[in-house]
Amino acid sequence: MKQFLLTLAGVLAGLTLFTIVAPIVFLLWLSAVARPAPLADKTVLVLDLRGSLTDQESDSPLAALTGGGNSVLGVERTLRRAQRDDHVRGLLVRLPEGGLPPAAADELSLAFKAFRAAGKPILAHSQGLYADGMAVSTYRLAAASGDVWMQPGSVFQASGLARDDMFFKRFFDQHGVVADFQQRYQYKTAVNPYLYDDYTPAHRESELSWMGSVYQTALSGVAVDRRQPIDSVKAAVEAAPYSAEEAKAKGLIDGVGQLKDAETAILAQAGDGAKLTSIGDYASSAGVSGAEGPAGGKTIAVISAEGAIMTGEGGGGAPFGGGQVIRSDDVAKSFYDAIDNKAVRAIVFRVSSPGGSDTASEQILAAVRAAEAAGKPVVVSMGTYAASGGYWISSQASGIVAEPATLTGSIGVFGGKFVLGPALARFGVDTHGLKVGGDFSDAFGDGAAMTTTQRAAFSAWMDRIYDGFVQRVANGRRLTPDRVRQIAQGRVWTGEQAKALGLVDRIGGFYDAVDYAKSLAKLDGDVRLVSFDRTPSPLEALQRMLGGQAGDARMATQLNVLADSPAGQSLLRALWQARLRERGATVLASTPF
Repeated sequence: MKQFLLTLAGVLAGLTLFTIVAPIVFLLWLSAVARPAPLADKTVLVLDLRGSLTDQESDSPLAALTGGGNSVLGVERTLRRAQRDDHVRGLLVRLPEGGLPPAAADELSLAFKAFRAAGKPILAHSQGLYADGMAVSTYRLAAASGDVWMQPGSVFQASGLARDDMFFKRFFDQHGVVADFQQRYQYKTAVNPYLYDDYTPAHRESELSWMGSVYQTALSGVAVDRRQPIDSVKAAVEAAPYSAEEAKAKGLIDGVGQLKDAETAILAQAGDGAKLTSIGDYASSAGVSGAEGPAGGKTIAVISAEGAIMTGEGGGGAPFGGGQVIRSDDVAKSFYDAIDNKAVRAIVFRVSSPGGSDTASEQILAAVRAAEAAGKPVVVSMGTYAASGGYWISSQASGIVAEPATLTGSIGVFGGKFVLGPALARFGVDTHGLKVGGDFSDAFGDGAAMTTTQRAAFSAWMDRIYDGFVQRVANGRRLTPDRVRQIAQGRVWTGEQAKALGLVDRIGGFYDAVDYAKSLAKLDGDVRLVSFDRTPSPLEALQRMLGGQAGDARMATQLNVLADSPAGQSLLRALWQARLRERGATVLASTPF
């Protein structure tokens, strides 16, 4: 028996080395030998936005080995470096056929304009703008390039902004599922699709409000960049769809040509002998990294947070793609490291999050307060979202900077559970429970709805979280609690709207937040930006990849009994998605992009 166990252990160790360790070692070796080619004397950068686009660069040491997609801040940092590089003579942009997150389009538009202001041309090429809900934001970015081309015969359908929501209430009723949730308050619509079969008046009002603001921002940007009256732009856009040739005749684009034609045109502007180089290869060649500016004093720490906010440390999402999870221990430690570093004079906190756990959010906010108490002002730079828990962690910063189309606010909470007992019973699975202790001990069991006393206790808990959220915002933004309640109730605002309400201080991008931090810290001249993000080791990244959560496994096992019928399969998908939203997230906003 002992020999058998030793043999089994050896086999498992060998399999581990062969299937996990060996590929990682090979990838590390490959990254070391696959150096980018030397930069040509005349270089045109190529930015391909047709793949994935995150707000921030991945914190995973394995991400670079997989050639992951672009990040807004990574592209902005690289273009900022390139605009001072005499070798770089221009930029070719491959536009996506669908929509970009509106705030990402805002931020990249600023980067494009700064690049062009340095005397370097940009040509944006599109193979079609389709009727995606956010395609108008892609066109808004295209206009910032100054020279927009489309492929012959392609279509321009970016005629507005639209979205669809799926409502599961009738489906749940048919299959015996009860969505037992509470909201604070009527605009906290993250769980509305499970509670109603259509938009409530408050849901409809809130959605149309931010959509209208985003649309107006996009049209205004196009009008400025194309030097046309906004009424003319609006009329032309809303009369789409057009062919590429018709779009050119309407003055919406500048050229019609194949990609090869666009490449030839931008290379000709760069000069004889110019070569194309991907923006990723350029970043590697030029040594674009987490630190910017001259070495020495006057350091501003940069701390990044993207994704849902959860307690714990070490990430928890996909290791190769950055995870899209904000772990409160990691972010808080980054703040305390910056506090302890004597060279750090201020902190820029980049936030792109729809929210998550209230306790995790409070842990991060406490670290923000500690930095300010140590005399180090914190300026938040908002990305695509900084809503709900994302606003919680931002609310008491020294200053807040948001893009016009950032979605923020959503000051509210929700919580509850899905009651699966009746649904499972229809498939021959009976759910029974046992408990010892107090009445509330089985309140979150999924076999039956909460009792009257459990619901009352849960409601009081929701009220405490909401009141605490309101008070934190009131303290941070120097507003009365009554004023915060008027503009809260779970409602989402764009950055432009939030500024008018006092929830945001300035409109702008990441480097505007840097300038704001400099002014608050009374720093003159150049500063050095240093990332204080905690990067997991390769071993930690591997543990993320292999890890799992028992709660998710239990949920999957329960719902697997439904998978033998089409209705059950649809129900499983809906509930699984809801489970991911529900887990630990009392301050989570809807995510429309």
